[in-house]
Amino acid sequence: MRRQINVTAERLAIQKSMSVERNLDNWLKRGIWLFLFLWIFEGALRKWFLPALSEPLLIVRDPIVLALIIIALNRGLLKFHMYLFLITMIGSISFFTALFMGHGNIFTAIYGVRTLLLYFPLIFVIGNVFDQEDVVKVGRFLLTISAPMTILLALQFYSPQSAWVNRGVGGDEQGAGFGGALGYFRPPGTFSFTNGTTCFYSLVAPFLIYFWLYQKRINKLVLISATGGLLVAIPLSISRGLFLQVAVSILFLILAIYKNPRLLTKVLFGAIIISVAFKILSEVSFFETASDVFSSRFEGANQHEGGLVKGVLGNRFLGALVRGVESSVDNSMFGFGIGSGTPLGVKLLRNNKVALLADFEWMREVGEMGVLGLFLIIYRVVFALKLSILSFRKLNNNDLLPWLLMSVGILIVAQGQLHQPTALGFVGLTGGLWLASMRKH
Repeated sequence: MRRQINVTAERLAIQKSMSVERNLDNWLKRGIWLFLFLWIFEGALRKWFLPALSEPLLIVRDPIVLALIIIALNRGLLKFHMYLFLITMIGSISFFTALFMGHGNIFTAIYGVRTLLLYFPLIFVIGNVFDQEDVVKVGRFLLTISAPMTILLALQFYSPQSAWVNRGVGGDEQGAGFGGALGYFRPPGTFSFTNGTTCFYSLVAPFLIYFWLYQKRINKLVLISATGGLLVAIPLSISRGLFLQVAVSILFLILAIYKNPRLLTKVLFGAIIISVAFKILSEVSFFETASDVFSSRFEGANQHEGGLVKGVLGNRFLGALVRGVESSVDNSMFGFGIGSGTPLGVKLLRNNKVALLADFEWMREVGEMGVLGLFLIIYRVVFALKLSILSFRKLNNNDLLPWLLMSVGILIVAQGQLHQPTALGFVGLTGGLWLASMRKH
């Protein structure tokens, strides 16, 4: 009798423990979804609804990321493997070199090092908590809101910068538009800066391709509206980066067809629909105007930078690394100090030469961290290549989602910006979804 009581007590204890673990796992998933919502709508809060809290909201996602990391560690879902160990070491050492051999400002150093010690572990948290089915749900959500997002872009594109819809961070009436051509500005959507538009639709593109191949996994109306939304968003965004990213995703689709010719019929059907939609849109005046603005911006930028290949690949990708090395040599082997190229570092530090490097991520990393920045670049490239190899293996097994997400993930993980809040969230989110897509339910 006593033995039966002990067995029953043990079973109850096990069931209670399993229930607690399931609750923690559910909270982890909810936390990731909350992070996603804040990444998309944090700018809306800072511009329109809570402008007085725009500065605290700048780091509103950070406590969520920290909580996710702590819970994942307690659940054993975040193992201290080589990649996590290396990024922790690079971040920790760069923090102390910034204080003792760099700018010496502790607030700037903390703000800078959080990009490494929070957002790279976040990739592994999402990768271990989510599985492919969760990633598909995220894709459905992104496609569902992409058409309303495009409507918002159109309102911002055709409205003056003084309009409420174009308010900047903190309710700035000067407007949130940036760059552009022919008197039109690049619209930011719900994001705090215009790069959010490029990030958002860059992530929409591979999911859109995936759902055209697997149409039973999404509502047809959502799929069609999202397709139209992306087609219209490309010229409205006035972003060469978005255009190139969509082209890269299409290239990955072509390579997938080469590996699996049976996909060709599905792709041809989707291509016909998209061609018809594009033809119809071309006859609409508002789309024609946006296309003219985009073409002007595209041609002007190419002429200014010496062509698309030289300007984007030469100046922004490889040239940025060379200039970063040159800038760090002017200071010390440990650079100006981590965080000096971030928005906070620009405000707090005087004679901040790294602020001039902020547009080019690799150049900023080397300028801030010197030799440690080179190690960080190598780390990011190796990690991206590792995930790419795994994605290619999945493609050989007819698992297309990791391969399609690789079209945006490989460059973002390797060179995505870490100093700007929207881009930083995009790196953690995209890397995590890419890694999670390789885990079957």
